[in-house]
Amino acid sequence: MNNETKILNLLGLAQRARQLVTGEDMVIKALRQQKIKFVFLSNDSGKAVAKKMKDQCLYYHVPLYVGFDKEQLSQAIGRSRTVIGVTQAGFAKRFKELTSNE
Repeated sequence: MNNETKILNLLGLAQRARQLVTGEDMVIKALRQQKIKFVFLSNDSGKAVAKKMKDQCLYYHVPLYVGFDKEQLSQAIGRSRTVIGVTQAGFAKRFKELTSNE
């Protein structure tokens, strides 16, 4: 199993464990409350959304990964989203490991 598949499977697991915040506004709100440990942004999101998320993640020192398109992210969690925030440190640590190996 390659890293891409592992990441998407782990995203689904995190969703079932209720350790994800989805949607641009909800992720930004949770970032400001410092609840987010890792952010996924689809590579086909709009320029304004991409800039806003990159700036917020940079400001709050949260890792951002832009390696999947909206369809892949949506299929992994079972709902249509372009921005996904991970709230649990264990999941975030594993995502960092898997995304840095690509």
